[in-house]
Amino acid sequence: MTLGGHFDFDKLSENISINESKMGEPDFWNDQKKAQKLIDETNILKQKYDQFHSLKSQVEDLAVAEELLEAEADSDMQQEFEKNFESTQKALRQYRLGLLLNGKYDANNAILEIHPGAGGTESQDWGAMLLRMYTRWAEKHQFTVSIEDYQAGDVAGLNSVSVVISGHNAYGYLLSEKGVHRLVRISPFDSAGRRHTSFASVDVMPELDDSVEININPDDLRVDVYRSSGAGGQHINKTSSAVRITHLPTGIVVASQAQRSQLQNRQTAMSMLRAKLYEREEQKKAEKRAAIEGKQLDIGWGSQIRSYVFHPYSMVKDHRTNYETANVQAVMDGDLDGFIDAYLQWKLQQENPQ
Repeated sequence: MTLGGHFDFDKLSENISINESKMGEPDFWNDQKKAQKLIDETNILKQKYDQFHSLKSQVEDLAVAEELLEAEADSDMQQEFEKNFESTQKALRQYRLGLLLNGKYDANNAILEIHPGAGGTESQDWGAMLLRMYTRWAEKHQFTVSIEDYQAGDVAGLNSVSVVISGHNAYGYLLSEKGVHRLVRISPFDSAGRRHTSFASVDVMPELDDSVEININPDDLRVDVYRSSGAGGQHINKTSSAVRITHLPTGIVVASQAQRSQLQNRQTAMSMLRAKLYEREEQKKAEKRAAIEGKQLDIGWGSQIRSYVFHPYSMVKDHRTNYETANVQAVMDGDLDGFIDAYLQWKLQQENPQ
């Protein structure tokens, strides 16, 4: 058990010192937005520093305990060793996972959208199940989930949902989820107890701050206001505070109804629009590069990335990495790290083929 990998501990310490030196300068707070950004970056660096030290200490303690057990067998000490070994392994996996996240916006919050496919109630219920899965995953990682726009299904589930998942590396982790998710199960809505197949699309974008320039012409926007309905019809607002923005040249539609004021919802909707327009431009660039290199581009919206089979057997399988598990319930309760890890390793191989 080692802490290897491409982790430059000396560079990390140096960057923390440089940032703390800047934070001590008299004019540091002249630009408050820039100052806060530096503080946030420094806190993340310190978190990495503390995580490395903690893991190093845990590994060293395990090595000492192993030597003691080799010298003299002790059942209580053996039990404690196995417990600590398991928790340290889990922490190491998380640590190594973080090392793979070095993309431009991997550290950002994530905007995640779920759109059920054709199939009415079946697919809409599947969309709600996916929302619950991602919410549980976020909670396990101490991330926060804010439902910005929720359109309830006709009978059950949801018609569409947009959420912001906030936390360090949220986008880097959740990028693995972009694509079509397929469910096979005995339908609870079918009185004949037949097996049904349902689909839902998941889209994931980085939440962008003002430092990323996205040119939006106000004349290209249609802004509609309406009353907030809230998730499942809850928290109904008596004023027209919800905002829907349509970008006329592209047909992109975004909406926000989670905030208390129309202004806040408009700001949130504009943030989502900027993310969608950025993603659209990145997709165009990727398609252009693929055409030049003669590659077939796997477009997220059209590609089925994962199957969840509840019947006739239990299995969740990712079609890109071939990672699979029979513990369907654990996955639906937010245990996605195995899939995320396998995806990041697979993505690394795609980008750097041997």
